[in-house]
Amino acid sequence: MTRLLKKMSHKTGSPPGTMMHVGIEPLDTKLHYIRYNEQDIIELPTDDLSQLKDVPDAVDWVHIQGLKDIEKINKIGQHLEVHPLILEDIFNENQRAKTEDLEDGIFVVLKFINYDKSTNQISIDQVSIIFRGNMVLSFQNTDFPIFSIIRDRIIKASGRIRKMQADYLLYSLVDLVVDNYFTVLEALDDDIEVLEEILIKNPHSEILQEIYRLKREIIVIRRAVWPMREAVSTLNRFDNPIVNETTHIYIRDLYDHTIQVIDTAETLRDMISSMLDIYLSSISNKMNEVMKVLTIFAAIFIPLTFLAGVYGMNFHFMPELALKFAYPIWWGFTISIVVLMLYYFRKKKWL
Repeated sequence: MTRLLKKMSHKTGSPPGTMMHVGIEPLDTKLHYIRYNEQDIIELPTDDLSQLKDVPDAVDWVHIQGLKDIEKINKIGQHLEVHPLILEDIFNENQRAKTEDLEDGIFVVLKFINYDKSTNQISIDQVSIIFRGNMVLSFQNTDFPIFSIIRDRIIKASGRIRKMQADYLLYSLVDLVVDNYFTVLEALDDDIEVLEEILIKNPHSEILQEIYRLKREIIVIRRAVWPMREAVSTLNRFDNPIVNETTHIYIRDLYDHTIQVIDTAETLRDMISSMLDIYLSSISNKMNEVMKVLTIFAAIFIPLTFLAGVYGMNFHFMPELALKFAYPIWWGFTISIVVLMLYYFRKKKWL
């Protein structure tokens, strides 16, 4: 399970706007810079900061992967006049999903969930997006190709992304993050379905460990997705003129998707809780079955023990012992008691 707080203590006492990475070990910084419009697309060099500028009639997308080179990212921020507090939030991976109005732009923080089926582990990558004018800057720390699908759509000019402005690119990036939650939740739903079948047939201690694993993963997803509803809702309510009305339609649809993700996560959480109750009930039923068998054996041997105790006493005179067939009679009587008790238990459907 992903830790809820990552190295927050390292930043204690630092002044506001301090550029310090907080989170998992940062990777080497790589920049991808493309400029496109409906007709053309070019990839620009990232070493020359003079190339980073807002130009008319084209959309600039700068994707920064890896937050290790703080100095380089800080220079880019200064060149584009990004507020130090915004850069501080980008380096802090403990941020909640949120949307902030920058007057001349929008700043969005989201949580991207990745589910590795081979290891059954969930990892979280914080995605930060700055949108101003015709330029979009996106940041992530891991090397997972989060936005490769968007990049391919731009290169292949598929869909309407090349025909739209930068606000639609912002929507596309946020929409990809939200839609990925459906993929992760579907994978978890498949795991839950498999566990339910095993749970009904043969509940055991390893199933309990799997149930708790799924429960922890759902908690991580809920913690990431609930603030995202507010972030998307805030994005939809903005009266910022840089977001076109045509894009607001897509953002409203994106908000509906976010609600669906939350509902699905809540449903899966309820299913896991029910599975835990079923497991405990199954174990209790198994224990009851064992106790029933032991009780039946004890009930059968109580009269036999009584007979053995009576005729095992060392008295000088016991009339029954003088009979010629006393021993077989005792066995016949004992077996009859066992048969009658078994018949009675079966008639009562206790067996």
